[in-house]
Amino acid sequence: MLSDITIKNLAIIDELGLTLAPGFNVLTGETGAGKSIIIDAVSLLLGGRADGTLIRSGCDAAIVEGTFVLASELQAELHALLEQEGLDEPAQPERLALARELRANGRNVCRVNGRSVALAMLREIGARLVDIHGQSEHLSLLQVRSHLQLLDRFGGLGAERSALAAVVRKLEAARRELAELIEGARQAAQRSDLLNFQVKEIAAARLKPGEDAGLLEERTRLANAERLAELATLAAQAASEGAEGEAGQKSSAADLLRTAVQAIERLARIDPSRAAQLEVGRSLAEQTAEWGRDVSAYRDGIEFNPKRLQQVEERLHLLQDLQRKYGASIEAVLAYATAAAAELLRISNTDERVAQLRAQESGLLAEVGALGSALSAKRSAAGKRLSALVMAELNDLQMSGGKFAAAMQMTDDVHGAPIDGGRCVAFDQTGIDAVEFMISPNPGEPLKPLVKIASGGETARLMLALKGVLAQADQTPTLIFDEIDQGLGGRVGHVVGQKLWQLAAAHQVLCITHLPQLAGFGDAHFRVEKQVRGRRTVTSAATLPAAARLVELAEMLGGDSAANRQSAAELLELVAASKQGTKARKPR
Repeated sequence: MLSDITIKNLAIIDELGLTLAPGFNVLTGETGAGKSIIIDAVSLLLGGRADGTLIRSGCDAAIVEGTFVLASELQAELHALLEQEGLDEPAQPERLALARELRANGRNVCRVNGRSVALAMLREIGARLVDIHGQSEHLSLLQVRSHLQLLDRFGGLGAERSALAAVVRKLEAARRELAELIEGARQAAQRSDLLNFQVKEIAAARLKPGEDAGLLEERTRLANAERLAELATLAAQAASEGAEGEAGQKSSAADLLRTAVQAIERLARIDPSRAAQLEVGRSLAEQTAEWGRDVSAYRDGIEFNPKRLQQVEERLHLLQDLQRKYGASIEAVLAYATAAAAELLRISNTDERVAQLRAQESGLLAEVGALGSALSAKRSAAGKRLSALVMAELNDLQMSGGKFAAAMQMTDDVHGAPIDGGRCVAFDQTGIDAVEFMISPNPGEPLKPLVKIASGGETARLMLALKGVLAQADQTPTLIFDEIDQGLGGRVGHVVGQKLWQLAAAHQVLCITHLPQLAGFGDAHFRVEKQVRGRRTVTSAATLPAAARLVELAEMLGGDSAANRQSAAELLELVAASKQGTKARKPR
């Protein structure tokens, strides 16, 4: 609810503050006192259209600030939006502060909880807080998109609607996947050809992890076979084979070591202490001979094979080409082949998946049709109950010739959900119906869309009738009625006042009125008046205590006289009796 509002430098308002009650608030005062300016201020606070001419003459800016106290349901509804924009107040989640500043230079500053926001954000938040009846800008009932939701709330159809929405979401997911598969069918065929080639190319290579390293070593040996043989020969000759000397004798390290060992053998016979050196010498001689034989064997195994070298070169070139295409290593190429084969399998299963999805789509469409038809029937019954109740309200409000209906319509769609008779109709997560409230305010006139009706007191009474019936379905916390008493007499004014008071059981209600019979039902009564101070006209507003309220009602009855005060007192007694006789209101 709107807890308090402060207005500065707006039209004839210099500075005005109001603290509103949670129930039924009435504002009274002479014509031109500034009551409608207060409503204009609330409209600005909610993101309504700004007009620079509203700024008080001689001032640089007009400012409107308001504090709202949020019920737990509305806190939950606004939490995600406020948190996303960094506008939430964790310390006081139940309080929401809005502000709007109009500057003479044309700038427009909007704030939520003290932080600057775009005008669109202020409007989005404000639309959830207040309905102003008599001005269409914040009138939620004049938004056709809200009619279906209101009818479903009135009929208590939330569970049926949720069940249908769940099936529609499944159908939408299946259709998205099906569309993607069909759209990608041609590309999939091209992709399949490419993958087939790639998998076969990699498979034909018969790759082995790490083989490229071995081939590089082999290529090095084959390319340098002559040099390797030359060096191995030198090593073998030096170690064990020996080389021809000038006298035709061969000498090698092995020959020299054997000569040395023979000498040590003779020495050890004479000096046994040299036996250990003898063993070392024999070991060295054996190792040198063995080393020489190994070098000779390596030399004899060196392959002078240009054909094999060409084969290795070609294999390495193949491996490098595959790595360039599919990965930096043989392991990466093999991994790519595995992934490509898996993708090929998925593509090959596309036709099967398409068939599955088409069958799923058909089944879900039938389920949507069945659930949608059942929901539509319940909506039709709820619409009839709603129409009867609204027309009864209109009769009480001196609009006995008025008619109301919740018009329901379906749209044919060949891709829609099947219903009885084989007809296919459009649908979404709300069902198969489009709902719009229709009204005929005067006898003999055809029903017309609610959004087409004239503005003014007639509109306000129509809204009151609807709000009274839909009070529990409509979650807008604060309702403001302007000009609702236009053209009404005292008897009907009493009825309207009683209905507004009853409406305040589920909402905070603020009403501007000139009828004392209506004003008498207020839980809080504010008098708005204008005065001349220092050659400037200013508007003020104040809560009226019991005695002052009696005087105000007497003035509204024709003047502050003893007779009118007596009439005002009787009026309040009648209101008290009406309230007492009214069924106990639900707590706010």
